Amino acid sequence: MIFATKKCNHRDGELLLVHPNRQLAVSLKEIVPSLRECLEDWDTYIQDIANLDRQLRSLAISNTINLGSVELESCLPRTWLFVDGSSFIHHIKLVRKARKAEPPPTLLTRPLLYQAESGKFLSPTDGIPQSSFSHGTDFEGEVGVIISDTPMGVSSAEALKSIKLITLINDVSLRGLIPEELSMGFGFFNSKPQKSLSPFALTPDELFAYWIDGRLNLPLYVNLNGHFFGKANAGEMHFHFGEIISQAAKTRPLVAGTLIGSGTVSNEDASVGSSCIVEQRTIEQIETGEAKTPYLKNGDRVEIWMEHPETKTSLFGKINQVVKSL
Repeated sequence: MIFATKKCNHRDGELLLVHPNRQLAVSLKEIVPSLRECLEDWDTYIQDIANLDRQLRSLAISNTINLGSVELESCLPRTWLFVDGSSFIHHIKLVRKARKAEPPPTLLTRPLLYQAESGKFLSPTDGIPQSSFSHGTDFEGEVGVIISDTPMGVSSAEALKSIKLITLINDVSLRGLIPEELSMGFGFFNSKPQKSLSPFALTPDELFAYWIDGRLNLPLYVNLNGHFFGKANAGEMHFHFGEIISQAAKTRPLVAGTLIGSGTVSNEDASVGSSCIVEQRTIEQIETGEAKTPYLKNGDRVEIWMEHPETKTSLFGKINQVVKSL
């Protein structure tokens, strides 16, 4: 199943069920108003939604919506908790090198986590607001999973069973603010502003043979100002999503609707490019002694998407945002 959220006068939007062609949808407001509420009582609603999904796929339904005529929010406009991980070792090494910090001694044994902003996600076409260009605004392309209620102490294998939906994330970061915040010993806050999610969230079965053991084995495409920036394969996670969820639930249960991020998708193969600017800058610094790629400036456009390798269908829709000065 494929879910989207139509923008309306409610903070959670209006939940839509999407046809595989990504052009037609049907409102689910007669079953459940929003994706947040659906996730909180998944077993109550999912059978009725599955029945409607079969009708939609066979086009045996009349009240469809043309998605080109509506404005979509991030698939999940807000939620109770966003736990962002960092499971691509190459990315961790590069960003630590960029701020002259050593990787943690538990680099290969324990996923890094922080609690991120989740009270309101930007829509996938909203501008990225920037109050000061001295902050070093960067994008970060990630894969995310949205889970059901998950108990404290869950094993990594059991944690995989809690994954209900998969989506993409643009985890906006302010690189110029990160070192000072971390030096205070109290983690990210001002340096991690509002994020955006892709228009569509997919159940794992929609991802064919590419969702394997808690990893999505497909390239994540990133363009900057219409030009290629990266196509790193998301399957190269060192820690799979079950391990990240298990670590997040070590000392607390996780509520339904919790979003879990993979961290910036990153591969050691330089030919696939990067999913964030700071990686590219660090590579330039290593190779030439000078970081040349600037951080985002007013009017820059960031596009993040993932394709079916055969049909070239944009599986999650596209995050397509322009930086705007406040």
